[in-house]
Amino acid sequence: MAEDLCFFNKDIIIIKPPKKSPAALLRMVVLMLSMLSSVYICSICLKQLSSYAKPPKLVTIQLVYQPCQSAFIEPWEIPYVHFPKPSTYDRGECSCNPVRFFAILSTQRSGSGWFETLLNSHINVSSNGEIFSVKERRANVSMIFQTMDKVYNLDWLSSASKNECSAAVGFKWMFNQGLMEHHQEIVEYFNRRGVSLIFLLRRNLLRRMISLLANSYDRDAKLLNGTHKSHVHSLTEAEILAKYKPTIDIKSMISNMKQLEETTVKALEYFMSTRHIVLYYEDLINDRTKLVDVQEFLRLPRRRLYSRQVKIHKGSLSDQIENWNEVNNTLNGTQYDRFLQQDYKM
Repeated sequence: MAEDLCFFNKDIIIIKPPKKSPAALLRMVVLMLSMLSSVYICSICLKQLSSYAKPPKLVTIQLVYQPCQSAFIEPWEIPYVHFPKPSTYDRGECSCNPVRFFAILSTQRSGSGWFETLLNSHINVSSNGEIFSVKERRANVSMIFQTMDKVYNLDWLSSASKNECSAAVGFKWMFNQGLMEHHQEIVEYFNRRGVSLIFLLRRNLLRRMISLLANSYDRDAKLLNGTHKSHVHSLTEAEILAKYKPTIDIKSMISNMKQLEETTVKALEYFMSTRHIVLYYEDLINDRTKLVDVQEFLRLPRRRLYSRQVKIHKGSLSDQIENWNEVNNTLNGTQYDRFLQQDYKM
C-alpha cells in the first residue's frame, strides 16, 4: 500500500507557469505605448475640434484719415494750395487734386470780361464772373464772406464751373462793389484763406471812358436787334456797336480820370500784403506772353489761351468820339495828353 502511494506521488504532474521570453515582453511594451499614443492623439484632435467650434473673434479695423498731399508743392506754396470738400457733391478721384484760389480785381470796361474768357479757356480754371454785381451778396461783410466761401468750397455753380478737377477757382470783383469799403476785413480773409489776387488795370483811361459811355448807351438803345450786349463774338456785331460815338463831358472828364487813378492807387495800397500780380490790358494785347506769366502765377499747366470775344472800339480815337476836337484841346498839355496817342494796334 505504501508502495502504491509512493508510485502515485511519482506520477503526479506538477504544472509550472511557462517562463516569459524577452520577445514577449517587448511586444507588450510596444502595445502599451501604441495605446497611450493613440489616446494622446485623440485628445489633441478633440481639443482642436472644440476650438473650431467656438465663434471667431471679431477683428476691428480702424481707418485712419490721411490728408491729401502733393510731392510737387514747394514749401512757400503750402498756404496757397487747397483741397476743398464741397457740400453739394463729391470730387471723387479729383479729391486730392490741389486747387489755387484767386480773385481778379478791376474796374468796369477794363478788359476783365475778355481776360476772364481767356482764363476759362484753360481746362483747369473756373472763373465765375462778376459775382458781387448782385447787391445782396455785398450787403455786409458776413454776406461777402459767405459768398466767397461758396466759390472757394467749389459749391458755386456757373457756366464756367469745372468743379471736380479744377486747379484754380476764382471770380471778378470790381472796385466799386464793396471791395474798398470793407478792404481791411477782406484783406484778412484773402490772407487767411490763401487767395492770390490779379489786378487787371487799364492805362488809357480815355479809351475806357469811351467804352463805358457806349456800353451805358446800349443798355437803353439795344442796338443789336433789341438786345443789349456788353461783349460780342462777331465782327458784324462789333461794327454795329462801334457806329455809336459818345459825347464826353469836358467839364468832368479830367476829374473823373483823377478819381479813378486815386482809387487804383488806394486799392494797390490796401491789398499790398496779399500775394498779387499787376497786369495791364494794353500789355496783354501787345504781348501775349503775359498770359504765360498769369499761368505761372496760378501754378497752372501751361496752355494756349484763347477768347471768342471781338473787340468793339479800335483804331483812331478821333473816329470814336463825337466831340473829338474839344477832348483833344482839353487834354493837350495836361498829364493826360498821353491818352491821345495810339497805345496799341488791333
